[in-house]
Amino acid sequence: MLDFAIFAVTFLLILASRQASGIPGMTPTDEKDGNLPDIVNSGSLHEFLVNLHEKYGPVVSFWFGRRLVVSVGSIDLLKQHINPNRTSDPFEMMLKSLLRYQSGLCGDAGESHLRKKLYENGVTKSLQSNFAVIQKLSEELLAKWLSFPESQHVPLCQHMLGFAMKSVTQTAMGSSFEDDREVIRFRRNHDAIWAEIGRGFLDGSLDKSMTRKKRYEDALMEMESVLKKVTKERRGRNFNRHVFIDSLLQGSLSDKQILEDTMIFSLAGCVITAKLCTWAVYFLTTSEEVQQNLYKEVDRVLGKGPLTHEKIEQLRYCRQVLCETVRTAKLTPIAARLQELEGRIDQHIIPKETLVLYALGVVLQDSSAWASPYKFDPDRFNDESAMKNFSLLGFSGSQECPELRFAYMVATVLLSVLVRKLYLHPVKGQVMETKYELVTSPKEEAWITVSKRS
Repeated sequence: MLDFAIFAVTFLLILASRQASGIPGMTPTDEKDGNLPDIVNSGSLHEFLVNLHEKYGPVVSFWFGRRLVVSVGSIDLLKQHINPNRTSDPFEMMLKSLLRYQSGLCGDAGESHLRKKLYENGVTKSLQSNFAVIQKLSEELLAKWLSFPESQHVPLCQHMLGFAMKSVTQTAMGSSFEDDREVIRFRRNHDAIWAEIGRGFLDGSLDKSMTRKKRYEDALMEMESVLKKVTKERRGRNFNRHVFIDSLLQGSLSDKQILEDTMIFSLAGCVITAKLCTWAVYFLTTSEEVQQNLYKEVDRVLGKGPLTHEKIEQLRYCRQVLCETVRTAKLTPIAARLQELEGRIDQHIIPKETLVLYALGVVLQDSSAWASPYKFDPDRFNDESAMKNFSLLGFSGSQECPELRFAYMVATVLLSVLVRKLYLHPVKGQVMETKYELVTSPKEEAWITVSKRS
């Protein structure tokens, strides 16, 4: 489950205030656990917040244990609270707290800013250096799909996760991950770690299950061992391709900081890229019009020429498709900030050291902000105000997290390769249910079929 991911930050930072401050919301259901039973009964924190905001309005409060939590669920009120000059990434903070990495969660703001810039520049440079690698992996997936009979059901989630794993590992850590055995090993450990993040810690069940705890700790230790090995192999050496870890090695980071940042990028990069690609292809199967519009743009921009980094940047409609995918899927439904000083949202006073949630999943389907919010409509991002709102929420522009920026580029390459040669079709009768965790995914495997463009 996602739930603990949001709150784990407070365990490593500071306890939140018990003062309710007159903000509408729920009183604690349980003296010890607060509203935790209500969150669990709702199915996820996102679904709990949807119900809470529907009942109490755009600013609500509830209790995690004995800690006050405030949730903001409207764009206008988020504008009052979001600081565009922030140096910390809420997604990164949540992952670090779950992995019990304390480096960077506290400390000097200047150092944190430099570390953030090093991380972001590492993502940018590795994308540029490894563009041909991402294109090659996309072409390999296309060839695989072209070999299938038109009636064959394609397991979309499985294929997108495999594609994302290869893209991230080769871009982050280099050519050793061209060996499928290394990727399979990485995926095994990645899956074991991700399965526990935001799930077992919530009620302490991971610590109560020695089998699960050992599996998690062994996977984490093995993945850290791999990352340390790669760091050692690449330190002080020159390679043909620059990868993410090379940028970290060029900075003044400690070995511990390099390990942590590579782990965060590897974990988050894989999951965000896989889920973005999964939802984008799935939504394209549901709209022939959108799929045809995307094909026309790709054909106009690329023609019969090769795919290049410069031409990819010209695929404006493709970016709209991906933005609308993030919005419709509610790809990352929640972000979090610690209220460092006493503040105000609307007429409400937010006490110092209160955890403030940004209910992004609520905001992304708010009918006052988005016309026909449940419709998949990339054209809505022709409107400049829509892009401004999207950027404010951290899904575009200077506020987007580096892992999402990486995912946008990889998904753009993949979609360009696929729609040039294939029609993407839905499987009739398939009901798509959603699982809301740290990153939103289909609850079950998503199936599609493909056919060759004539």
